[in-house]
Amino acid sequence: MAFLPLRPIGRPLGELLDPATAKARGARTASRDAALAEKQATVRAGWGPQAAARVREKGKLPTWDRLEVLKDPDSVVLPFGSYVNWGRDFKGSKNRAPGAGVVTAFVQVAGRQVVVIANDNTVASGSWWPLSPEKIQRGQEIALRLRLPVVYLVDCSGLFLPEQALSFPGKVGAGHIFKMNSLLAAQGVPQIAGVFGDCIAGGGYMPIISDRVYMTESAYMVIAGAALIKGAKSQHLTSLDIGGPEVHVHQSACADVRVPDDLTALARIREEVARLPSSATGFYRHGAEPAAPRFDPAELGVLLPDDHREIYDVREVLARLVDDSLFAEMLPDRGQEMVCGVGRVNGLWCGFIANNLEPTRHPDVPGRMRAGGILYRDGIAKISAFSRACNADGLPIVWLQDIAGFDIGVEAEAQGLLGYGSSLIYTNSTNTTPMITVLLRKASGAGYYAMAGLPYDPVLQLSTPLTRLAVMEGRTLAIAAFNTKLDDNFEIAAEDPAERARTQAAMDETAARIEADMEPVGAAARMDTDEVVPQGELRAWLERAVEGAWQTPRPSRNPRIWSLHDLAALTRVTDVHRAEAERNVAVAAAFEAPVDGLVPVRVGTDGTFWRRPSPRDPWFAEAGTPVEVSSTIGLIEVMKTFAPVRAGVAGTVERLAHADGASVSAGDVVAWIRPA
Repeated sequence: MAFLPLRPIGRPLGELLDPATAKARGARTASRDAALAEKQATVRAGWGPQAAARVREKGKLPTWDRLEVLKDPDSVVLPFGSYVNWGRDFKGSKNRAPGAGVVTAFVQVAGRQVVVIANDNTVASGSWWPLSPEKIQRGQEIALRLRLPVVYLVDCSGLFLPEQALSFPGKVGAGHIFKMNSLLAAQGVPQIAGVFGDCIAGGGYMPIISDRVYMTESAYMVIAGAALIKGAKSQHLTSLDIGGPEVHVHQSACADVRVPDDLTALARIREEVARLPSSATGFYRHGAEPAAPRFDPAELGVLLPDDHREIYDVREVLARLVDDSLFAEMLPDRGQEMVCGVGRVNGLWCGFIANNLEPTRHPDVPGRMRAGGILYRDGIAKISAFSRACNADGLPIVWLQDIAGFDIGVEAEAQGLLGYGSSLIYTNSTNTTPMITVLLRKASGAGYYAMAGLPYDPVLQLSTPLTRLAVMEGRTLAIAAFNTKLDDNFEIAAEDPAERARTQAAMDETAARIEADMEPVGAAARMDTDEVVPQGELRAWLERAVEGAWQTPRPSRNPRIWSLHDLAALTRVTDVHRAEAERNVAVAAAFEAPVDGLVPVRVGTDGTFWRRPSPRDPWFAEAGTPVEVSSTIGLIEVMKTFAPVRAGVAGTVERLAHADGASVSAGDVVAWIRPA
């Protein structure tokens, strides 16, 4: 049986954006990335240079130094959960707890991907803070789902006691870590522990179930430390006397090997990982070689518009994520608001499901267009079938979210969108293949759930600095909250100026609070997403995650007998560019032959025509403005989604045909351009 045909996708950035727009977006992206890098540096610094110096004075390495020694040369540590507890203060501490005092990361060791869980010994001697247990368990869960070896670097003085009520008793409190240890052991997932220092109470329990436990001469594992024993039993002992390597290696057998120092322990851990079965990724590449995309993944920082209401072509995103920018799109002419298909990442097969933000044709009403970024009936059915096929074939699935939610209204209810949506949710709830979710920008309402959001157990969920995770936008929520004070046009109905001012201030405060809640680092601080990643680094993260998904053999079919072949054959996918061809014909029809030397610019869908991004901004174009083919002359708004109206021809704007905020219909002329 033939393989699904991989076809080139994507265009150079210069054909997609005019130089001014690209430059402006690039500058804003650089600023956001720099701010994120500064936060990452703060987390990595722990409690600062003085705390690190105290660790070294004890003859130990700070935790991040241990990771540098452990990893393979020329490989990169990819931490997740970096921003847990970001900005949060705790009783009993003048300092905050960067990263919840724990490092969880994907690390390459001896050519294999492993999950490392390491106490940050510069933060209160590696104590467990509120959300530290949950962060540790998330690392254990990812390892369990991908069957990746776990390396524990234990240097933990137990719970941060002033806040023990927030980390000790709950269902996923500290004790659940040890259940996860047990589940990993029961599933045969290798666990290797290095014990480097204080390991008191929970810190002492944590390494015991591991397959191999190394202890340095300065390490000890105890149920209770010397200070507590002195108080309870009036005994004068040190913690090393109670539970050092002399006790646990030679007497209790709670540890396996005694080593002199950190460097030796890390070298021995690397040797243990090297003894494990090698990675299966070479086998699962089926003869393919890893290849970079033809278009630079760093361009994603420019390609994605800053304004979440502005559209873009998601196939251009895919072209900067998949090997050689080759992609086999499935069902391109059905459910066009969704794009799904198969490509390779680092030579390994992967399914992709993405929101299409561009307006698409209505399947039942000729000539009618619909807003993108919304789940309609056919798109839901399409991605449900594709998700099930990937699961049956054992292909990991990458979900690229930029979604405003489900369609609403009379047509949506009559078509049974609730039922179709439930089918999609059932599919993603019962899938066993690894799923990786990327929140490119909007992740709104039930659409976020349906597209494998974090509540549906993806093995990893990534956000970008543009991500907005919430039920609805701030202004929309403010309108809903103050609906009784508004008229039919959502304007404040009060005639009294003072009352109008109070209502406006309250609405503004509500909208601002919701906007702040949607900020991605804030979501990561609450563990509502695993990590915030610059757009330009998404490809590197997918490489690591997809390689982790294929490292250990698991149920999967060879490409000759994929269910996807059947899906393609039954739907007669003979030309994956059919939908693109239809779009090109529509665009060509919009630009008729010049009239009196002028070329009309038409809109492809009903909506509201805006001549500037906001009332405070200048016009995109006026009479006499020179334009290039890709220049934006206005925006068409449909259901709070904005699509740029491009000039389509190089020349000079002769006149605009509609006022700012005018309602327009598909095919209406909005501008006339005199060609250059």
